[in-house]
Parts: sequence; structure tokens; C-alpha cells
Amino acid sequence: MTTHTAVTADEEAVLADLTGMLARLLEDEYGLDDVEIGMDTTFNRDLELESIDLVTLAGMLQERYGDRVNFAEFLAGMEFDEIIELTVGRLVAYVVTALRAAEAS
Repeated sequence: MTTHTAVTADEEAVLADLTGMLARLLEDEYGLDDVEIGMDTTFNRDLELESIDLVTLAGMLQERYGDRVNFAEFLAGMEFDEIIELTVGRLVAYVVTALRAAEAS
């Protein structure tokens, strides 16, 4: 049995990672430091993120997970209204699926 030091594909851990990334992004860009972020939080309506913020988030995801998680590809597969309604939970589910797929290959 091999032990992996890589991130386990666990929703709670991914949610914690994403919450940290989003908190850092919101504080750095907008000076907000007390935003509640959960699985139902939307990027557009609740966090009021702009498209440039999603580019920044994509970079943070790349830094954290490397090539195993491709946020741009994830968004490219969506219709515009799906992107507008994108929730943290949907992104968490995608990241978990992508990490599990990477672990399996």
C-alpha cells in the first residue's frame, strides 16, 4: 500500500481550501474579511465576483491542485446562465471529481 501526500479528494477539505482561497481573494481585492462562504454561496450573486476574479481563482486552484483541476475547462463546458448561478458547492463537487479521476489514473 502506498501512502500519498497529495490532497485527498474529500469535500470537506476541498471546501476548506476554496473558502480560504475566496476569503484571500475577497480581502485582497475588495477589503472584505468577514464573508460567510458555504456550499450554497454563489460566486456572482452572493460574492459579487467579476470575471477577472474567476481568472484569479483559476490561478489559485492551479497553484493548489496543479493540472489535476482545470477551472477554465470546467467553466468552458457551461452555459452563461450556469456560470452566473455557479455555487461553491458545484465547484467543490467538480474539484473532488477531478482529484479522484487523477488519483485513479
